Amino acid sequence: MLNEAPTAKHHILDCGERLIATKGFVGVGLAEILAVAGVPKGSFYHYFSSKERFGEALLVRYMERYVQGLDAMFRPDGETGRVRLMRYWQHWNSTQCATSCDTVGGTGNPATTSTKCLVVKLSAEVADISEAMRLTLRDGTDQIVQRIAQCLEDGHADGSVPAHLPAPATALTLYQLWLGASLLSKLRRDNSPFEPAMRATQQILDSTPA
Repeated sequence: MLNEAPTAKHHILDCGERLIATKGFVGVGLAEILAVAGVPKGSFYHYFSSKERFGEALLVRYMERYVQGLDAMFRPDGETGRVRLMRYWQHWNSTQCATSCDTVGGTGNPATTSTKCLVVKLSAEVADISEAMRLTLRDGTDQIVQRIAQCLEDGHADGSVPAHLPAPATALTLYQLWLGASLLSKLRRDNSPFEPAMRATQQILDSTPA
């Protein structure tokens, strides 16, 4: 009995996440979430006071999992900071093709599943309709950029990343670059935008002082 409530709540979140990753937040109605989850409306409102609160809880959970996955990916493992950072972009390139991003959900580590695209999928949509969801995504992406910056600082320390590249600003530039590539990938429904993104990333990391 002690595990019943969390399991039911997580089940609703899992089902909602798969739907929203495909259709967006506005495109998914409460009735559809309930139907897929197989729960009555009362069960939903037992955990979430509104669809907006549901969306906020979904994004909080998602961003927490994503950051945990990123911590694992960037954890020192004998490789240089640059190698660990490039591993992240290579994984992004291989998993975030728009077609798979729109059709595959997942409840595992977002650093290793296509649910990563929830940031791209929902950022513009929820920014204008929910302040709570906007702030959740904003704070979550700030944490991602901080992790990238730490990996760059590790690269400074081991000599694999040029010391003249400021870690916070470079991390933000790279993350914005890849988010933009993901948006273009969704529009084109292929992964061609990731090729120039990878080249630009390499050029930034290979740059010399002006």
